Amino acid sequence: MDNQDNGTDPVAEGNVTIKAGRLASLRNDPKGWTVLVLAAAAVIVFFGSAFGAGIGLWGWQAGLSALPWTGLVALIALIIAIVGIILDRRKERKTRWPLLGIGAIVSLGFVGYLASYAMTIASLPAIHDITTDLADPPQFSALSLRADNWDNIPGADDSAMRGMNPRQRWATLHQDAYSDIRSVRIDQPVAEVIEKAKRLAEDRGWEVANVDPASGHLEATATISLFRFKDDVVIRARAAENGQASIIDMRSVSRVGVHDLGANAKRVRQFLSDLSGTTTTAS
Repeated sequence: MDNQDNGTDPVAEGNVTIKAGRLASLRNDPKGWTVLVLAAAAVIVFFGSAFGAGIGLWGWQAGLSALPWTGLVALIALIIAIVGIILDRRKERKTRWPLLGIGAIVSLGFVGYLASYAMTIASLPAIHDITTDLADPPQFSALSLRADNWDNIPGADDSAMRGMNPRQRWATLHQDAYSDIRSVRIDQPVAEVIEKAKRLAEDRGWEVANVDPASGHLEATATISLFRFKDDVVIRARAAENGQASIIDMRSVSRVGVHDLGANAKRVRQFLSDLSGTTTTAS
């Protein structure tokens, strides 16, 4: 009677009390806030470093140097979350999930994302020049092959490659890792193939630097990732079967860095597949 006389709603008051309690619980959850803030900071710094390098605020080396630290911060956040959950269970305390759960999920996803790159680095050789023709790679004319292209090729201390020069080591590593990347045959004349290659390059957003259908030559630059890394591409078409078919070779080279994380090989595979409609290699 008193509540009705005063015009108050006990249900509304109860809802307000519950909401206030939840907000207070979130404010008094240092563990959850710590995990969430660390996880969010790792992700923000990761993408911020890449984006900043991509638009020229700092060099790509500076951008890359921040990435291992972001992984460490995310891993620390994940460890704090796991340890906190375990301690709650042992002490029979109720775990405060909203902040802790979100932070743990973000940390786990980000650590997994970085781990996939680490696995790629470990599984592929540290080379950045990929081609379908190791003996006679297509050559750039409008674009320039990077001056340090044959520097830092791994394997100098490998007994299996002892006595090989850098280019020979590159060819050996390339063949072992990318044996499927070979010349392809297309049942079209050279000029038609290069015209189609030009359209495919433009559709991909590549900057075409030189195209000569008559001589069977095309050069372009692809820009990838938030870092805005640039990879140079050259395509060579040679006539076969009295000009009714073409043998196509392709080369993709990163302008910077030592390890390309398989990006150039992926580009060559996909482009030649789209160009030919098949992955059949040239005989």
